[in-house]
Amino acid sequence: MHLDTFLVSALMLLIATSVAVALFKHLGLGSVLGLLVAGIVVGPYSPGPYVTEHVEDVRHFTELGVVLLLFLIGLEMRPKRLWAMRREVFGLGSLQILVTGLVIAFYVHLYESSWSLSLLIGLTFALSSTAFVIQILHDRGEIASKHGMTAFSILLMQDLAIVPLLAAVPILSDAGRLSADVPLWQQLGIVVGVIAAVYGIGRYVLPVVLNHLARQANREGFLLVVMLAVFLAAWAMDQAGLSMALGAFVMGMLLSGSSYRLQIQAYIEPYKGLLMSLFFVAVGMSIDFSSIYDELSMFLQHIVVIVAIKILVLFSLALMFGVTKPIALRISFFLAQGGEFGFVLFGSAKALQLINDSTFVMAVGVISVSMLITPLLVGLSDRLAKRISSKKQETEHLKYPMEHGDISKKVVIGGYGRVGHTVAVLLHTSGVPLVVFDTNPERVAQGKKDDLPVYYGDISDPDLLDAANLGTASLVVLTVNSGPTALRAITHIRNTYPHVPIISRARDLEACGHQVSAGASHAFPEALEGSLRLGAIALEMIDVPKDSVDQLLKGVRQDNYTLVVSDEDVLRKKSSHSKRKQ
Repeated sequence: MHLDTFLVSALMLLIATSVAVALFKHLGLGSVLGLLVAGIVVGPYSPGPYVTEHVEDVRHFTELGVVLLLFLIGLEMRPKRLWAMRREVFGLGSLQILVTGLVIAFYVHLYESSWSLSLLIGLTFALSSTAFVIQILHDRGEIASKHGMTAFSILLMQDLAIVPLLAAVPILSDAGRLSADVPLWQQLGIVVGVIAAVYGIGRYVLPVVLNHLARQANREGFLLVVMLAVFLAAWAMDQAGLSMALGAFVMGMLLSGSSYRLQIQAYIEPYKGLLMSLFFVAVGMSIDFSSIYDELSMFLQHIVVIVAIKILVLFSLALMFGVTKPIALRISFFLAQGGEFGFVLFGSAKALQLINDSTFVMAVGVISVSMLITPLLVGLSDRLAKRISSKKQETEHLKYPMEHGDISKKVVIGGYGRVGHTVAVLLHTSGVPLVVFDTNPERVAQGKKDDLPVYYGDISDPDLLDAANLGTASLVVLTVNSGPTALRAITHIRNTYPHVPIISRARDLEACGHQVSAGASHAFPEALEGSLRLGAIALEMIDVPKDSVDQLLKGVRQDNYTLVVSDEDVLRKKSSHSKRKQ
Protein backbone atom coordinates (compact mmCIF):
# COMPACT_ATOMS: atom_id res chain seq x y z
CA MET A 1 0.00 0.00 0.00
CA HIS A 2 1.45 3.33 -1.09
CA LEU A 3 1.07 6.37 1.15
CA ASP A 4 -0.29 9.27 -0.87
CA THR A 5 0.57 12.38 1.07
CA PHE A 6 4.04 13.69 1.67
CA LEU A 7 3.32 14.46 5.33
CA VAL A 8 2.11 10.94 6.08
CA SER A 9 5.14 9.49 4.31
CA ALA A 10 7.46 11.75 6.29
CA LEU A 11 5.79 10.79 9.57
CA MET A 12 6.05 7.10 8.75
CA LEU A 13 9.72 7.48 7.84
CA LEU A 14 10.50 9.37 11.06
CA ILE A 15 8.65 6.84 13.22
CA ALA A 16 10.43 3.89 11.59
CA THR A 17 13.90 5.43 11.76
CA SER A 18 13.49 6.73 15.32
CA VAL A 19 12.32 3.39 16.69
CA ALA A 20 14.87 1.36 14.73
CA VAL A 21 17.86 3.55 15.58
CA ALA A 22 16.93 3.72 19.27
CA LEU A 23 16.42 -0.04 19.45
CA PHE A 24 19.58 -1.02 17.57
CA LYS A 25 21.72 1.48 19.49
CA HIS A 26 20.33 0.03 22.72
CA LEU A 27 21.27 -3.46 21.55
CA GLY A 28 24.77 -2.27 20.71
CA LEU A 29 24.36 -2.91 16.95
CA GLY A 30 24.82 0.70 15.84
CA SER A 31 22.62 3.27 14.15
CA VAL A 32 23.59 2.26 10.60
CA LEU A 33 22.00 -1.17 10.89
CA GLY A 34 18.91 0.43 12.42
CA LEU A 35 18.58 2.80 9.45
CA LEU A 36 18.95 -0.09 7.01
CA VAL A 37 16.21 -2.05 8.75
CA ALA A 38 14.00 1.05 8.82
CA GLY A 39 14.50 1.36 5.07
CA ILE A 40 13.43 -2.25 4.59
CA VAL A 41 10.27 -1.65 6.63
CA VAL A 42 9.18 1.47 4.73
CA GLY A 43 10.43 0.27 1.32
CA PRO A 44 8.23 -0.80 -1.59
CA TYR A 45 9.27 -4.44 -1.22
CA SER A 46 7.86 -4.75 2.30
CA PRO A 47 4.36 -6.26 2.81
CA GLY A 48 3.04 -3.17 4.62
CA PRO A 49 2.65 0.48 3.59
CA TYR A 50 5.64 2.05 1.85
CA VAL A 51 6.91 5.59 1.44
CA THR A 52 7.74 5.57 -2.28
CA GLU A 53 8.42 3.19 -5.12
CA HIS A 54 10.98 5.52 -6.72
CA VAL A 55 13.83 4.16 -4.63
CA GLU A 56 16.51 4.84 -7.22
CA ASP A 57 15.62 8.54 -7.34
CA VAL A 58 15.75 8.74 -3.55
CA ARG A 59 19.13 7.00 -3.49
CA HIS A 60 20.54 9.38 -6.11
CA PHE A 61 19.47 12.36 -4.02
CA THR A 62 20.82 10.96 -0.77
CA GLU A 63 24.19 10.29 -2.42
CA LEU A 64 24.72 14.01 -1.77
CA GLY A 65 25.32 12.88 1.82
CA VAL A 66 28.28 10.80 0.60
CA VAL A 67 29.56 13.91 -1.19
CA LEU A 68 29.39 15.96 2.02
CA LEU A 69 30.97 13.11 3.98
CA LEU A 70 34.00 13.04 1.67
CA PHE A 71 34.19 16.84 1.83
CA LEU A 72 34.42 16.73 5.63
CA ILE A 73 37.08 14.02 5.42
CA GLY A 74 38.99 16.23 3.01
CA LEU A 75 38.85 19.07 5.55
CA GLU A 76 40.78 16.87 7.97
CA MET A 77 43.18 15.47 5.37
CA ARG A 78 45.93 17.90 4.46
CA PRO A 79 48.09 17.07 1.42
CA LYS A 80 51.05 16.15 3.61
CA ARG A 81 48.90 13.62 5.44
CA LEU A 82 47.82 12.09 2.14
CA TRP A 83 51.44 11.89 1.00
CA ALA A 84 52.38 10.22 4.27
CA MET A 85 49.77 7.53 3.49
CA ARG A 86 50.99 6.93 -0.08
CA ARG A 87 52.20 3.38 0.68
CA GLU A 88 48.78 2.31 1.93
CA VAL A 89 46.83 4.28 -0.71
CA PHE A 90 48.74 3.37 -3.86
CA GLY A 91 50.31 0.13 -2.67
CA LEU A 92 47.87 -1.78 -0.50
CA GLY A 93 44.82 -0.05 -2.01
CA SER A 94 45.78 -0.82 -5.61
CA LEU A 95 46.65 -4.45 -4.88
CA GLN A 96 43.40 -4.95 -2.97
CA ILE A 97 41.36 -3.79 -5.96
CA LEU A 98 43.28 -5.78 -8.56
CA VAL A 99 43.70 -9.05 -6.66
CA THR A 100 40.19 -9.07 -5.18
CA GLY A 101 38.69 -8.11 -8.54
CA LEU A 102 40.53 -10.91 -10.36
CA VAL A 103 39.55 -13.58 -7.83
CA ILE A 104 35.89 -12.53 -7.87
CA ALA A 105 36.01 -12.36 -11.70
CA PHE A 106 37.10 -16.02 -11.82
CA TYR A 107 34.13 -16.87 -9.61
CA VAL A 108 31.69 -14.78 -11.70
CA HIS A 109 33.01 -16.42 -14.90
CA LEU A 110 31.49 -19.68 -13.70
CA TYR A 111 28.10 -18.09 -14.43
CA GLU A 112 29.02 -15.48 -17.05
CA SER A 113 30.57 -16.41 -20.42
CA SER A 114 32.15 -13.01 -21.17
CA TRP A 115 35.56 -12.54 -19.56
CA SER A 116 35.49 -8.75 -19.97
CA LEU A 117 32.11 -8.48 -18.26
CA SER A 118 33.19 -10.91 -15.51
CA LEU A 119 36.24 -8.75 -14.85
CA LEU A 120 34.10 -5.59 -14.74
CA ILE A 121 31.72 -7.23 -12.25
CA GLY A 122 34.63 -8.56 -10.18
CA LEU A 123 36.34 -5.17 -9.96
CA THR A 124 33.04 -3.54 -9.00
CA PHE A 125 32.48 -6.02 -6.18
CA ALA A 126 36.09 -5.41 -5.07
CA LEU A 127 35.07 -1.89 -4.04
CA SER A 128 33.68 -1.23 -0.56
CA SER A 129 31.25 1.31 0.86
CA THR A 130 32.99 4.53 1.84
CA ALA A 131 29.78 5.80 3.41
CA PHE A 132 29.27 2.75 5.61
CA VAL A 133 32.85 2.28 6.73
CA ILE A 134 33.60 5.93 7.49
CA GLN A 135 30.30 6.38 9.33
CA ILE A 136 30.92 3.31 11.50
CA LEU A 137 34.48 4.43 12.22
CA HIS A 138 33.22 7.88 13.20
CA ASP A 139 30.52 6.42 15.45
CA ARG A 140 33.11 4.21 17.15
CA GLY A 141 35.69 7.01 17.42
CA GLU A 142 38.20 4.93 15.43
CA ILE A 143 38.79 7.05 12.34
CA ALA A 144 42.28 7.91 13.66
CA SER A 145 43.14 4.35 14.73
CA LYS A 146 45.59 2.22 12.78
CA HIS A 147 42.86 0.12 11.24
CA GLY A 148 40.76 3.23 10.64
CA MET A 149 43.51 5.08 8.79
CA THR A 150 44.48 2.00 6.76
CA ALA A 151 40.85 1.34 5.84
CA PHE A 152 40.47 4.98 4.79
CA SER A 153 43.59 4.74 2.61
CA ILE A 154 42.17 1.73 0.78
CA LEU A 155 38.79 3.45 0.36
CA LEU A 156 40.51 6.50 -1.08
CA MET A 157 42.23 4.36 -3.70
CA GLN A 158 38.90 2.71 -4.46
CA ASP A 159 37.39 6.13 -5.11
CA LEU A 160 40.22 6.82 -7.55
CA ALA A 161 39.56 3.46 -9.23
CA ILE A 162 36.05 4.61 -10.08
CA VAL A 163 37.54 6.59 -12.99
CA PRO A 164 38.64 3.64 -15.18
CA LEU A 165 35.59 1.59 -14.17
CA LEU A 166 33.26 4.38 -15.26
CA ALA A 167 35.12 4.59 -18.55
CA ALA A 168 34.97 0.81 -19.03
CA VAL A 169 31.16 0.59 -19.13
CA PRO A 170 30.58 2.88 -22.14
CA ILE A 171 33.62 1.43 -23.88
CA LEU A 172 32.16 -2.07 -23.58
CA SER A 173 28.80 -0.79 -24.84
CA ASP A 174 30.15 1.66 -27.45
CA ALA A 175 28.16 4.49 -25.81
CA GLY A 176 28.30 6.91 -22.91
CA ARG A 177 29.84 10.18 -21.86
CA LEU A 178 33.48 9.17 -22.18
CA SER A 179 33.16 6.51 -24.84
CA ALA A 180 35.68 4.91 -27.15
CA ASP A 181 34.76 7.52 -29.79
CA VAL A 182 36.47 10.18 -27.69
CA PRO A 183 40.26 10.12 -28.15
CA LEU A 184 42.25 9.23 -25.05
CA TRP A 185 44.18 12.50 -25.15
CA GLN A 186 40.89 14.40 -25.17
CA GLN A 187 39.57 12.41 -22.20
CA LEU A 188 42.76 13.11 -20.28
CA GLY A 189 42.57 16.77 -21.23
CA ILE A 190 39.04 17.04 -19.86
CA VAL A 191 40.07 15.38 -16.60
CA VAL A 192 43.14 17.58 -16.16
CA GLY A 193 41.15 20.72 -17.01
CA VAL A 194 38.43 19.92 -14.48
CA ILE A 195 40.94 19.16 -11.73
CA ALA A 196 42.78 22.42 -12.48
CA ALA A 197 39.50 24.38 -12.35
CA VAL A 198 38.53 22.81 -9.02
CA TYR A 199 42.00 23.55 -7.65
CA GLY A 200 41.87 27.18 -8.78
CA ILE A 201 38.44 27.77 -7.24
CA GLY A 202 39.25 26.04 -3.95
CA ARG A 203 42.73 27.48 -3.59
CA TYR A 204 42.29 31.09 -4.72
CA VAL A 205 38.66 32.12 -5.28
CA LEU A 206 36.76 30.49 -2.41
CA PRO A 207 38.98 31.79 0.47
CA VAL A 208 38.56 35.38 -0.76
CA VAL A 209 34.77 35.04 -0.96
CA LEU A 210 34.54 33.38 2.47
CA ASN A 211 36.71 36.09 4.00
CA HIS A 212 34.43 38.78 2.58
CA LEU A 213 31.29 37.06 3.91
CA ALA A 214 32.89 36.51 7.31
CA ARG A 215 33.68 40.21 7.59
CA GLN A 216 30.03 40.95 6.94
CA ALA A 217 28.96 38.31 9.52
CA ASN A 218 26.82 36.79 6.75
CA ARG A 219 26.34 33.28 8.13
CA GLU A 220 23.72 32.22 5.58
CA GLY A 221 25.80 33.46 2.65
CA PHE A 222 28.89 31.75 4.10
CA LEU A 223 27.10 28.40 4.32
CA LEU A 224 25.53 28.65 0.87
CA VAL A 225 28.83 29.53 -0.80
CA VAL A 226 30.53 26.55 0.84
CA MET A 227 27.71 24.22 -0.27
CA LEU A 228 27.88 25.69 -3.77
CA ALA A 229 31.63 25.09 -3.96
CA VAL A 230 31.29 21.49 -2.77
CA PHE A 231 28.51 20.52 -5.15
CA LEU A 232 30.08 22.47 -8.02
CA ALA A 233 33.30 20.47 -7.58
CA ALA A 234 31.29 17.23 -7.35
CA TRP A 235 29.30 18.09 -10.49
CA ALA A 236 32.42 19.05 -12.46
CA MET A 237 34.16 15.79 -11.56
CA ASP A 238 31.04 13.85 -12.49
CA GLN A 239 30.88 15.55 -15.88
CA ALA A 240 34.50 14.57 -16.48
CA GLY A 241 33.67 10.94 -15.74
CA LEU A 242 35.18 11.00 -12.26
CA SER A 243 33.60 10.39 -8.87
CA MET A 244 31.44 13.11 -7.34
CA ALA A 245 32.78 12.13 -3.93
CA LEU A 246 36.33 12.55 -5.20
CA GLY A 247 35.57 16.12 -6.29
CA ALA A 248 34.17 16.94 -2.85
CA PHE A 249 37.21 15.35 -1.20
CA VAL A 250 39.59 17.50 -3.25
CA MET A 251 37.64 20.66 -2.39
CA GLY A 252 37.76 19.77 1.30
CA MET A 253 41.48 19.08 1.15
CA LEU A 254 42.06 22.49 -0.47
CA LEU A 255 40.26 24.13 2.48
CA SER A 256 41.95 21.96 5.12
CA GLY A 257 44.58 24.62 5.83
CA SER A 258 42.06 27.45 6.05
CA SER A 259 41.28 29.33 9.25
CA TYR A 260 37.61 28.67 8.49
CA ARG A 261 38.01 24.87 8.56
CA LEU A 262 36.32 24.12 11.88
CA GLN A 263 33.48 26.58 11.35
CA ILE A 264 32.84 25.10 7.89
CA GLN A 265 32.74 21.65 9.47
CA ALA A 266 30.26 22.91 12.06
CA TYR A 267 27.98 24.32 9.37
CA ILE A 268 28.08 21.23 7.12
CA GLU A 269 27.91 18.45 9.73
CA PRO A 270 24.11 18.60 10.39
CA TYR A 271 23.27 18.43 6.67
CA LYS A 272 25.73 15.58 6.16
CA GLY A 273 24.25 13.64 9.05
CA LEU A 274 20.69 14.02 7.74
CA LEU A 275 21.54 13.06 4.16
CA MET A 276 23.70 10.11 5.25
CA SER A 277 20.87 8.79 7.40
CA LEU A 278 18.52 9.01 4.42
CA PHE A 279 21.14 7.31 2.26
CA PHE A 280 21.23 4.28 4.54
CA VAL A 281 17.43 4.20 4.58
CA ALA A 282 17.39 4.31 0.75
CA VAL A 283 19.80 1.37 0.61
CA GLY A 284 17.45 -0.62 2.84
CA MET A 285 14.50 0.33 0.63
CA SER A 286 16.29 -1.06 -2.44
CA ILE A 287 16.47 -4.65 -1.11
CA ASP A 288 13.94 -6.71 -3.13
CA PHE A 289 13.37 -9.79 -0.98
CA SER A 290 10.78 -11.29 -3.35
CA SER A 291 13.25 -11.44 -6.24
CA ILE A 292 15.95 -12.71 -3.91
CA TYR A 293 13.67 -15.44 -2.59
CA ASP A 294 13.21 -16.88 -6.09
CA GLU A 295 16.92 -17.71 -6.19
CA LEU A 296 17.64 -17.74 -2.48
CA SER A 297 20.28 -20.47 -2.43
CA MET A 298 22.26 -18.88 -5.27
CA PHE A 299 21.91 -15.46 -3.68
CA LEU A 300 23.22 -16.65 -0.31
CA GLN A 301 26.07 -18.45 -2.07
CA HIS A 302 27.09 -15.26 -3.88
CA ILE A 303 27.10 -13.26 -0.63
CA VAL A 304 29.13 -15.86 1.29
CA VAL A 305 31.68 -16.36 -1.50
CA ILE A 306 32.18 -12.68 -2.34
CA VAL A 307 32.43 -11.57 1.29
CA ALA A 308 34.80 -14.47 2.07
CA ILE A 309 37.01 -13.61 -0.92
CA LYS A 310 37.24 -9.97 0.11
CA ILE A 311 38.11 -10.86 3.71
CA LEU A 312 40.75 -13.46 2.83
CA VAL A 313 42.45 -11.41 0.10
CA LEU A 314 42.60 -8.20 2.11
CA PHE A 315 43.74 -10.01 5.26
CA SER A 316 46.59 -11.64 3.34
CA LEU A 317 47.63 -8.43 1.59
CA ALA A 318 47.58 -6.48 4.86
CA LEU A 319 49.89 -9.02 6.46
CA MET A 320 52.23 -8.70 3.45
CA PHE A 321 52.39 -4.94 4.10
CA GLY A 322 53.49 -5.50 7.71
CA VAL A 323 50.12 -4.93 9.37
CA THR A 324 49.58 -6.91 12.58
CA LYS A 325 47.03 -9.71 12.59
CA PRO A 326 44.45 -7.95 14.83
CA ILE A 327 44.49 -4.84 12.66
CA ALA A 328 44.45 -6.88 9.44
CA LEU A 329 41.38 -8.71 10.74
CA ARG A 330 39.59 -5.49 11.50
CA ILE A 331 40.41 -3.95 8.11
CA SER A 332 39.31 -7.02 6.16
CA PHE A 333 35.98 -7.32 8.00
CA PHE A 334 35.32 -3.56 7.81
CA LEU A 335 35.75 -3.61 4.00
CA ALA A 336 33.98 -6.89 3.24
CA GLN A 337 30.75 -5.32 1.93
CA GLY A 338 29.95 -4.05 -1.54
CA GLY A 339 30.08 -0.33 -2.27
CA GLU A 340 27.42 2.22 -3.13
CA PHE A 341 29.23 2.85 -6.42
CA GLY A 342 28.02 -0.59 -7.50
CA PHE A 343 24.46 0.76 -7.67
CA VAL A 344 25.60 3.35 -10.20
CA LEU A 345 27.78 1.05 -12.27
CA PHE A 346 25.33 -1.86 -12.43
CA GLY A 347 22.53 0.59 -13.21
CA SER A 348 24.56 2.00 -16.08
CA ALA A 349 25.45 -1.49 -17.30
CA LYS A 350 21.76 -2.46 -17.23
CA ALA A 351 20.73 0.69 -19.10
CA LEU A 352 23.32 -0.08 -21.80
CA GLN A 353 22.16 -3.73 -21.91
CA LEU A 354 25.49 -5.13 -20.73
CA ILE A 355 23.65 -7.13 -18.05
CA ASN A 356 20.08 -8.40 -17.92
CA ASP A 357 17.44 -7.64 -15.29
CA SER A 358 18.03 -10.77 -13.21
CA THR A 359 21.79 -10.11 -12.99
CA PHE A 360 21.11 -6.50 -12.01
CA VAL A 361 18.66 -7.49 -9.25
CA MET A 362 21.05 -10.14 -7.94
CA ALA A 363 24.05 -7.75 -7.94
CA VAL A 364 22.16 -4.91 -6.22
CA GLY A 365 20.80 -7.39 -3.66
CA VAL A 366 24.28 -8.73 -2.89
CA ILE A 367 25.60 -5.19 -2.34
CA SER A 368 22.64 -4.16 -0.19
CA VAL A 369 22.62 -7.24 2.04
CA SER A 370 26.40 -7.15 2.42
CA MET A 371 25.96 -3.60 3.70
CA LEU A 372 23.20 -4.82 5.99
CA ILE A 373 25.48 -7.37 7.67
CA THR A 374 28.47 -5.03 7.94
CA PRO A 375 27.79 -4.00 11.58
CA LEU A 376 27.59 -7.69 12.45
CA LEU A 377 30.89 -8.36 10.68
CA VAL A 378 32.48 -5.45 12.55
CA GLY A 379 31.31 -6.91 15.86
CA LEU A 380 32.74 -10.30 14.86
CA SER A 381 36.07 -8.70 14.00
CA ASP A 382 36.16 -7.14 17.48
CA ARG A 383 35.84 -10.54 19.12
CA LEU A 384 38.36 -12.23 16.83
CA ALA A 385 40.88 -9.41 17.22
CA LYS A 386 40.62 -9.56 21.00
CA ARG A 387 41.45 -13.25 20.97
CA ILE A 388 44.73 -12.78 19.15
CA SER A 389 45.88 -9.45 20.54
CA SER A 390 46.97 -8.11 23.89
CA LYS A 391 45.05 -5.33 25.60
CA LYS A 392 47.76 -2.87 24.66
CA GLN A 393 47.55 -3.75 20.97
CA GLU A 394 43.77 -3.62 21.09
CA THR A 395 43.64 -0.04 22.29
CA GLU A 396 46.66 1.28 20.44
CA HIS A 397 45.88 4.23 18.21
CA LEU A 398 47.91 5.97 15.56
CA LYS A 399 46.82 9.57 15.66
CA TYR A 400 47.28 12.06 12.91
CA PRO A 401 50.36 14.24 13.31
CA MET A 402 49.53 16.71 16.08
CA GLU A 403 48.25 19.96 14.65
CA HIS A 404 46.80 23.13 16.01
CA GLY A 405 43.28 22.06 15.07
CA ASP A 406 43.44 18.98 17.28
CA ILE A 407 42.48 20.12 20.79
CA SER A 408 42.84 16.93 22.81
CA LYS A 409 44.04 18.03 26.27
CA LYS A 410 44.36 21.59 25.02
CA VAL A 411 43.08 24.91 26.29
CA VAL A 412 40.32 26.44 24.16
CA ILE A 413 40.13 30.23 24.09
CA GLY A 414 37.07 32.13 22.90
CA GLY A 415 38.06 35.55 21.54
CA TYR A 416 41.37 36.93 20.26
CA GLY A 417 41.07 40.55 21.34
CA ARG A 418 43.62 42.16 23.64
CA VAL A 419 42.68 39.92 26.58
CA GLY A 420 42.54 36.76 24.49
CA HIS A 421 45.83 37.63 22.84
CA THR A 422 47.50 38.08 26.22
CA VAL A 423 46.18 34.77 27.54
CA ALA A 424 47.15 32.95 24.33
CA VAL A 425 50.69 34.33 24.34
CA LEU A 426 51.20 33.39 28.00
CA LEU A 427 49.96 29.83 27.41
CA HIS A 428 51.92 29.43 24.18
CA THR A 429 55.11 30.73 25.78
CA SER A 430 54.65 28.25 28.61
CA GLY A 431 54.37 25.39 26.11
CA VAL A 432 50.66 24.79 26.73
CA PRO A 433 48.80 23.53 23.60
CA LEU A 434 45.83 25.72 22.70
CA VAL A 435 43.33 26.65 20.00
CA VAL A 436 41.62 30.04 19.70
CA PHE A 437 38.33 31.03 18.02
CA ASP A 438 37.26 34.50 16.92
CA THR A 439 34.56 35.81 14.58
CA ASN A 440 36.64 38.74 13.36
CA PRO A 441 38.61 37.73 10.21
CA GLU A 442 41.17 40.48 10.87
CA ARG A 443 41.93 39.06 14.32
CA VAL A 444 42.13 35.58 12.86
CA ALA A 445 44.61 36.81 10.27
CA GLN A 446 46.60 38.55 13.00
CA GLY A 447 46.66 35.33 14.98
CA LYS A 448 48.17 33.51 12.02
CA LYS A 449 50.81 36.26 11.74
CA ASP A 450 51.55 35.77 15.43
CA ASP A 451 52.06 32.05 14.64
CA LEU A 452 49.23 31.07 16.97
CA PRO A 453 46.43 28.56 16.22
CA VAL A 454 43.60 31.08 15.75
CA TYR A 455 40.56 29.91 13.75
CA TYR A 456 37.42 31.61 12.53
CA GLY A 457 34.43 30.49 14.58
CA ASP A 458 31.69 31.51 17.01
CA ILE A 459 32.57 30.03 20.42
CA SER A 460 28.85 29.99 21.32
CA ASP A 461 27.96 27.79 18.32
CA PRO A 462 27.23 24.26 19.63
CA ASP A 463 28.07 22.71 16.25
CA LEU A 464 31.48 24.37 16.26
CA LEU A 465 32.24 23.05 19.75
CA ASP A 466 31.19 19.58 18.67
CA ALA A 467 33.33 19.80 15.53
CA ALA A 468 36.28 20.91 17.65
CA ASN A 469 35.79 17.92 19.99
CA LEU A 470 35.54 20.19 23.03
CA GLY A 471 34.85 17.27 25.34
CA THR A 472 38.55 16.36 25.31
CA ALA A 473 39.76 19.87 26.19
CA SER A 474 41.30 20.50 29.59
CA LEU A 475 40.07 24.09 29.99
CA VAL A 476 37.97 26.77 28.28
CA VAL A 477 38.90 30.45 28.62
CA LEU A 478 36.27 32.96 27.47
CA THR A 479 37.59 36.44 26.70
CA VAL A 480 34.88 37.57 24.28
CA ASN A 481 33.68 41.13 24.65
CA SER A 482 30.01 40.22 24.18
CA GLY A 483 28.17 39.28 27.36
CA PRO A 484 25.32 37.38 25.61
CA THR A 485 27.83 35.39 23.56
CA ALA A 486 29.73 34.44 26.70
CA LEU A 487 26.54 33.38 28.48
CA ARG A 488 25.42 31.22 25.52
CA ALA A 489 28.81 29.56 25.36
CA ILE A 490 28.94 28.92 29.11
CA THR A 491 25.43 27.48 29.17
CA HIS A 492 26.06 25.08 26.29
CA ILE A 493 29.47 23.97 27.53
CA ARG A 494 28.19 23.36 31.05
CA ASN A 495 25.17 21.38 29.82
CA THR A 496 27.01 19.34 27.19
CA TYR A 497 30.51 19.05 28.68
CA PRO A 498 29.99 19.34 32.46
CA HIS A 499 33.50 18.07 33.21
CA VAL A 500 35.29 20.89 31.33
CA PRO A 501 36.20 23.85 33.59
CA ILE A 502 35.45 27.37 32.34
CA ILE A 503 37.06 30.65 33.32
CA SER A 504 35.57 33.79 31.89
CA ARG A 505 36.20 37.48 31.58
CA ALA A 506 33.39 39.87 32.55
CA ARG A 507 32.94 43.60 32.32
CA ASP A 508 31.82 44.11 35.90
CA LEU A 509 30.74 42.34 39.06
CA GLU A 510 27.15 41.92 37.91
CA ALA A 511 28.24 40.19 34.71
CA CYS A 512 30.43 37.94 36.84
CA GLY A 513 27.41 36.82 38.82
CA HIS A 514 25.46 35.98 35.67
CA GLN A 515 28.34 33.94 34.26
CA VAL A 516 28.90 32.01 37.46
CA SER A 517 25.17 31.29 37.66
CA ALA A 518 25.28 30.03 34.07
CA GLY A 519 28.03 27.56 34.98
CA ALA A 520 31.40 29.29 34.78
CA SER A 521 33.96 27.85 37.19
CA HIS A 522 35.46 31.31 37.70
CA ALA A 523 34.56 34.74 36.34
CA PHE A 524 36.75 37.80 36.74
CA PRO A 525 35.52 41.40 36.42
CA GLU A 526 38.00 43.07 34.10
CA ALA A 527 37.67 46.62 35.48
CA LEU A 528 37.95 45.58 39.12
CA GLU A 529 40.89 43.27 38.46
CA GLY A 530 42.72 46.05 36.67
CA SER A 531 42.04 48.39 39.57
CA LEU A 532 43.23 45.80 42.10
CA ARG A 533 46.46 45.31 40.18
CA LEU A 534 47.02 49.06 40.06
CA GLY A 535 46.35 49.38 43.80
CA ALA A 536 48.69 46.47 44.56
CA ILE A 537 51.56 48.10 42.68
CA ALA A 538 50.88 51.38 44.46
CA LEU A 539 51.08 49.65 47.87
CA GLU A 540 54.30 47.85 46.97
CA MET A 541 55.91 51.10 45.78
CA ILE A 542 55.31 52.72 49.18
CA ASP A 543 57.02 49.77 50.90
CA VAL A 544 53.97 47.83 52.08
CA PRO A 545 55.17 44.19 52.42
CA LYS A 546 54.29 42.05 49.39
CA ASP A 547 52.84 39.32 51.61
CA SER A 548 50.44 41.82 53.13
CA VAL A 549 49.40 43.04 49.68
CA ASP A 550 48.81 39.49 48.42
CA GLN A 551 46.78 38.67 51.54
CA LEU A 552 44.68 41.80 51.05
CA LEU A 553 43.94 40.97 47.41
CA LYS A 554 43.07 37.41 48.32
CA GLY A 555 40.62 38.63 50.95
CA VAL A 556 39.00 41.06 48.53
CA ARG A 557 38.42 38.31 45.96
CA GLN A 558 37.11 35.84 48.51
CA ASP A 559 34.67 38.46 49.78
CA ASN A 560 33.30 38.91 46.26
CA TYR A 561 35.02 42.32 45.88
CA THR A 562 32.74 43.85 48.50
CA LEU A 563 35.53 46.03 49.91
CA VAL A 564 36.20 47.79 46.60
CA VAL A 565 32.67 47.98 45.14
CA SER A 566 31.49 51.59 45.00
CA ASP A 567 28.04 52.88 45.99
CA GLU A 568 27.40 53.58 42.31
CA ASP A 569 28.05 49.92 41.49
CA VAL A 570 25.69 48.84 44.29
CA LEU A 571 22.94 51.16 43.03
CA ARG A 572 23.44 49.95 39.44
CA LYS A 573 23.21 46.36 40.59
CA LYS A 574 20.01 47.02 42.59
CA SER A 575 18.50 48.89 39.63
CA SER A 576 19.28 46.00 37.33
CA HIS A 577 17.65 43.53 39.72
CA SER A 578 14.49 45.65 40.02
CA LYS A 579 14.18 45.93 36.21
CA ARG A 580 14.41 42.17 35.83
CA LYS A 581 11.67 41.69 38.43
CA GLN A 582 9.42 44.07 36.54
